[in-house]
Amino acid sequence: MQRYYDAMEPLQRCVVLAAGDYYDHTREHVPDRALTIAADGGWDHACKLGLHVDALIGDFDSVRLKLPTDAIITRLPAEKDDPDLLSALKVGWSKGSREFHIFGGLGGRVDHTISNIQLMVRLARRGGIGFLYGDGQVVTAIHDGALDFPASTGSTSRIVSVFSHTPISKDVNERGLKYQLQHAIMHGDAVQGLSNELLDNIPAHIDVHEGTLIVTFPINAPLPQVSWFKRPIGDLGEIDTSVSEALAVPLENEITPTDSTTAAAESMTYNE
Repeated sequence: MQRYYDAMEPLQRCVVLAAGDYYDHTREHVPDRALTIAADGGWDHACKLGLHVDALIGDFDSVRLKLPTDAIITRLPAEKDDPDLLSALKVGWSKGSREFHIFGGLGGRVDHTISNIQLMVRLARRGGIGFLYGDGQVVTAIHDGALDFPASTGSTSRIVSVFSHTPISKDVNERGLKYQLQHAIMHGDAVQGLSNELLDNIPAHIDVHEGTLIVTFPINAPLPQVSWFKRPIGDLGEIDTSVSEALAVPLENEITPTDSTTAAAESMTYNE
């Protein structure tokens, strides 16, 4: 299948600093000349790293340092559906960014890590690409598209792993890696792509023609180029500070079992 769009020219980059864990040598992996946004407590990390921040967003409940006066600041309520990182991505998207480099989004709380990986999928399905930087590893996602890694050598770690995020991912291909894959079907409830390896001085290629893949690769490997087989649609939407109606139920209005339901339950318990 012919690729619909190749990002031959660099996508506009955005760096997002989240409030999670940071690791050694983080600063050397932060791209230069990129829109930089701090999500809530990410501002403290920006200060430690000596990074200029263009915008800050969050409820700032975890910020310890004084906020800057030369950046755009958007305050959000503490109770809302959208996490602060998603709101930061929306700001970057609204400014034209489609390539996001996210630090402080892996490690620490497992629920935050899972949430942030889901956000990489959200970007991928809308024609963007996100890179979550962790402890020696980067996590990204592609949807109906491909990743092309330039040839490289000398990286301490060579491990590349691929997982299906969708229930089924069709026509998955891996070339230029230790283990080759051709027109494979991957399943979301099966581990089929763990621990492949980059090869020295050989470019690597990973693609999926129908579905969404989560891909991890070494932090010292060259960043891959992204392309798509189908026209990406949609965007990230506006910043949303609302709470889902399904959750916004006052305590006094909570649904309680009727007398007849309670009686029936008691009867079932008695009969047991």
